[in-house]
Amino acid sequence: MRPKKINPENLLNKLANLPFTIFFGLFLLSAIVAVISLRSNNQTMIQLREEVYKADKDGGDVNAALNKLRAYVHGHMNTNLSSGGNAIKPPIQLKYTYERLMAAEKSRTDTVNSRIYTDAQIHCERLHPGSFSGGPRVPCIQQYVSQNGAKPNEIPASLYQFDFVSPTWSPDLAGWSLLATLVFFVAFVISYGANLIVKNKIRSLARDLI
Repeated sequence: MRPKKINPENLLNKLANLPFTIFFGLFLLSAIVAVISLRSNNQTMIQLREEVYKADKDGGDVNAALNKLRAYVHGHMNTNLSSGGNAIKPPIQLKYTYERLMAAEKSRTDTVNSRIYTDAQIHCERLHPGSFSGGPRVPCIQQYVSQNGAKPNEIPASLYQFDFVSPTWSPDLAGWSLLATLVFFVAFVISYGANLIVKNKIRSLARDLI
């Protein structure tokens, strides 16, 4: 069977009969839903981010709060952590976690250096058994500690700085309502345009008959 030829005039008439006012109403409704749901996504992200900051300050389960925030941001649009062009980078800076890591590192080096100093005294007493204060034992201890003492390691930024990127589009209420808004707008433009063309043709035919 040969496919039926599409009559442009019949197609235009069908498009003109589409209820463009209904499409416009659906467009407005879906646009309102999209705005509300996009704002809801952002508000939920802010709430989850505050939970991370609270866990950081209180010494709670920061990893659990971070994983919850990460999962939400990665699965929902309009949840970017940064705001404005002058926002800090990365946007999540865990101040209290950094301070605790620094304190733990200082405690480690203090413990190691205390042991090193004791070892230095024993070592230098063996090298200089007859030496007392002011003798070669003091420079010996200083040299031993300098060569073997521990220094604080730099805290990796990945332990206290975080940035999660939200998707451009997500299959949630915000994403689907945004897609529906686009579809209804296109349908409204097509049906409204077709209606105008048909009306203009009718006016033109009427003038010709007169």
